[in-house]
Amino acid sequence: MAVYAFVFPGQGSQSVGMGSELAQAFPAARAVFEEVNEALGERLSKTIFEGPTEALTSTENTQPALMAVSMAVMRVLETEGGLDLASKVTLLAGHSLGEYAALAAGRAFSIPDAARLLRLRGQAMQKAVPAGQGGMAAIIGGTLGQIQEICAQAGEGSILEIANDNGGGQIVISGSMDAIDKAVALAKDMKIKRALKLPVSAPFHCSLMQPAEDVMAEALAKADIAAPIVPVIANVTAERETDADAIRSNLTKQVTGRVRWRESVEAMSSAGIDTFVEIGAGKVLSGLIRRIDPEVSTLSVGTPADIESLLKSF
Repeated sequence: MAVYAFVFPGQGSQSVGMGSELAQAFPAARAVFEEVNEALGERLSKTIFEGPTEALTSTENTQPALMAVSMAVMRVLETEGGLDLASKVTLLAGHSLGEYAALAAGRAFSIPDAARLLRLRGQAMQKAVPAGQGGMAAIIGGTLGQIQEICAQAGEGSILEIANDNGGGQIVISGSMDAIDKAVALAKDMKIKRALKLPVSAPFHCSLMQPAEDVMAEALAKADIAAPIVPVIANVTAERETDADAIRSNLTKQVTGRVRWRESVEAMSSAGIDTFVEIGAGKVLSGLIRRIDPEVSTLSVGTPADIESLLKSF
C-alpha cells in the first residue's frame, strides 16, 4: 500500500489559466477562489484565469494565486472525492510559499488568512530591496560545497547566500546584483555545468529580505495558527512540525532562510513516503523529487482528470 505525502508548489509554477478547468467543473473549487477574492478585496481569480501574465507574475499576486489553485484542488478532493486527509496522507510539505498552502491544507490556518498573509509576504518581499539591486541565479551541476565556495568568493564585501537547495544538482543563490554577476562568471570558470541569472524581481530567501522578515514576524505573531492535522515538513529545518508556535517561528525565518527542499524530500523518503502528490499548478516539484530520489513515485494533480486519476489510486 502506498505511503503518501502531498506537496505544494512555489513561485515559478504559475501560468495564466491555471485552475480554470477546476473552477468550471466544480462548485467547491469556485468557492475557494471566491474566498480568496473576498479576503483580498479584489478579483484575483480574474488575473489567475485570464492574465495578463505580467499581473500574475507580480509576486504579490503569484503567492496567493498559487495557494488558491492548490487549495481548490484540495477542496475538490475532500468534498467531491471524499478524501480524508488525516487518514490517507502521512506528511505535507511546500516549496517556499507552498508551505503556506501545505499548512492551509492541514488546517493550521484558514484559506482567507493564508491569502492575506501571502499577499503581505509578496508585497513585503518586493519592497525589501530596491528594483535592480538584488537578484538570483540558478547553478546546475555543482556540489553544495562548490556553491558555498562561490558564495564566499563572489559575495565578499556584499551579500550572497544559498537560497534554495532544490536537489538534483540545482542550487539557487540570492543576493546583491554585483555579487550575482561575479558568481555566474566564477561558476563558468570552475567549469560548473550551467549558471544563469533568474528573471525574478527581488533576491528572495537571503538576508537582504530582513525588512520583509520583520513585517512577517509581526503579522504571524497576530495570526490564528493551529496544530495541523497532518505534520508539515518545514522549509528552514527540513523536519516535521505540528506545534503552532514553532510553525510561526519557521514561517518567519523562511523569508530570509534557505529552502531546504532536497533535505525535506530526503527526510520524507526516510520516513517511508513512496508516493509524492504535487497539488496545484505545474509539475516542477515532481521533477525535482524524481531527481532527488528516483525510487519514489510522483503524481501531479491540477485538473479534473488528474483528480479523478488520484482518487482511483487510494
